[in-house]
Amino acid sequence: MTATTAAHLAPADYEAIARELDALRDEIAADLDERDSAYIHRVIRWQRGLEIGGRALLLASSLPPAWLAGTATLTVAKILENMEIGHNVMHGQWDWMRDPKIHSTTWEWDNVSPADQWKHSHNVVHHTYTNVLGKDNDVGYGILRVSAEQEWSPAHLVQPLVNVLLAVLFEYGVAVHDLELDKVQAGEIDPAETRAKLRAIGRKIRRQWIKDYLAFPLLSGPQFATTLAAGCTANAARNVWAHMIIFCGHFPGDVEVFAADRLDGETKGEWYVRQLLGSANISGGRLLHLMSGNLSHQIEHHLFPDLPSNRYVEIAPRVRALCEKYDLPYHTGPLARQVGSTWKKIVRYAFPGPRTRGERSA
Repeated sequence: MTATTAAHLAPADYEAIARELDALRDEIAADLDERDSAYIHRVIRWQRGLEIGGRALLLASSLPPAWLAGTATLTVAKILENMEIGHNVMHGQWDWMRDPKIHSTTWEWDNVSPADQWKHSHNVVHHTYTNVLGKDNDVGYGILRVSAEQEWSPAHLVQPLVNVLLAVLFEYGVAVHDLELDKVQAGEIDPAETRAKLRAIGRKIRRQWIKDYLAFPLLSGPQFATTLAAGCTANAARNVWAHMIIFCGHFPGDVEVFAADRLDGETKGEWYVRQLLGSANISGGRLLHLMSGNLSHQIEHHLFPDLPSNRYVEIAPRVRALCEKYDLPYHTGPLARQVGSTWKKIVRYAFPGPRTRGERSA
């Protein structure tokens, strides 16, 4: 590993870690039943009810109380759809139900990023190469320097401002993520493939804009402007929340990155340890877990991305105990601390250096 925190592990330790985590995954997978199915159906019903309620309130959006209530309700609905439903359904977490309406191959989320492109950039690339420099495009999303191991350039001086803009427009950043623009510029990707992806993104953006910024505002008649403002606000708030949760799961504190050559001959146990060292959790209650899509359990999600999200809360204590057993860090902390730690990195690494490992988390 690039990191030194796993240097004490012997090959036998990695094998034992793989056996224990494989056994844990098999145990949970074998225990999935109607309780889990009822959970996701219940969340979807609540999400759709909240969206309908929010849209209904916005029919009177010229009244400040109705605007505030409608916008807040619509925002919650969009967060639930994006985080606990869309993200997790497209991971295949509910494919075991064999429900064609709640399946990774059929779900298209309320987001400008086409599902098939997101599944490639996220499920395939990110979850395979988690935090491997030059392989995982989610390390700084290609525009931010979040580690001492990343080369500094003068463009990074403005990255705190760039990160604010990325948060507000996060769904658009996610939408272009699978284009792999660095490879496009290097001529490594067929231009025809890039054009096809751009057309798909354009179609998705058009559908989303018509729904949120034209159709529903028109339904409110003379209150078009206030309903349009509500739709813009709900989408921006959803984007900021998703950005915050995802960044807090990947960049705070002592979360580590890895050199590409460490992939050579990587065993299952080494892959598991890379997920443990390259992820961070957010401590909190049931509401936080729900609204974060259970990505407050980012460590467990990286270990078992296709297990239903509602099971992470029961898996987490056992993963933490395994980390203690093998003297590995288990990165976790309250939301405010993780947000502060993430922003501290973004501001610090906007400037040159440090290049020594001891200063990685400064």
